[in-house]
Amino acid sequence: MKKRVLALVLAGAMAAGMTACGEKKEAEAPAASEAKSEVAEESAEAPAEGGDYTIDVILKTTASEYWGYVMAGANAAAADLGVKVDVKGATSETAYDEQQNMIETDLNSGAYDAIIIAPLQGDQVATLISGTDIPIFAVDTRITAPEVISFIGTGNVAAATLGGEKAVELAKANGWTEIKAIEIAGVQGDQTNSERMEGYAAGINGAGGEFLEDEVQYADGVADKAVTAMEAIMQKYPDGIAIICANNDDMAAAAARVAKENKAYENTIFLGFDGNKAACESILAGGQTMSVTQNAYGMGYQAVEAALNYLNGEEQPEFIEAPAGVVDPETAQERMDLLATYLG
Repeated sequence: MKKRVLALVLAGAMAAGMTACGEKKEAEAPAASEAKSEVAEESAEAPAEGGDYTIDVILKTTASEYWGYVMAGANAAAADLGVKVDVKGATSETAYDEQQNMIETDLNSGAYDAIIIAPLQGDQVATLISGTDIPIFAVDTRITAPEVISFIGTGNVAAATLGGEKAVELAKANGWTEIKAIEIAGVQGDQTNSERMEGYAAGINGAGGEFLEDEVQYADGVADKAVTAMEAIMQKYPDGIAIICANNDDMAAAAARVAKENKAYENTIFLGFDGNKAACESILAGGQTMSVTQNAYGMGYQAVEAALNYLNGEEQPEFIEAPAGVVDPETAQERMDLLATYLG
């Protein structure tokens, strides 16, 4: 069952060379080709094997579109595979103590057969789960700990590298001759943020641009702080910058709105990460320019499936990759149509 479902979920994945966060990209993947109906239909071919298992899913937050897709995928897997899931998350991506309390409570509750965690602070979570006998799975963001069976997520370095390369290509097409890039980053020290920054730098520099490492603006992953960061960038660079890349779509779209009336930035490439509905709407409206896409729904589905397979005695790989690609004005409507099926 596992192989058949993963084959469908990964149908739009980048080539097999993107097998770990630190590895190089082999080829671009289609932005949207893994339909929810295909996953559910294929899973239905085999009987549910959930038994009496209950799987805990603790996300970074439940207060965003992206994590809504992860939740939808986890719940769909529960329905398809006949397993109970309990999905929860912190109120924001900086509510560290809140998530820590959730993890501590659930580890000691005796209510769960496996726990899936999207850590806000990987090192802290590694300490919390140390020595537990409960199978642990990491989703979206790695947890470096021997208790973790599998990491289910995007190869962030390779995916961001792809985005950086595409941004440079479009910047050249837009007439930029000096292609410099500044990142509006997420939470400083967060592993996912660091991996995406590494990928952006590799893609932009490798394609002939210049990633300005000393100019990175940390905005904690939220739009209001991205606004402040973009205002500072425009003040320091009144003649414009070719590329503004952001750790997520919320910040990329916010930066694009701030710069909309600034003539020096009318051809700037605003690159986000996630490929969510709001990003597609912004792209189609001429705001944000492009986004690296993740299959958040697939991550939630694959994480629950991997946990169930493990509980049923099947060995799981250390890394289960969810597909990534790039969405732009030509593919934004197709992407939106796909996302609508996830929450419909």
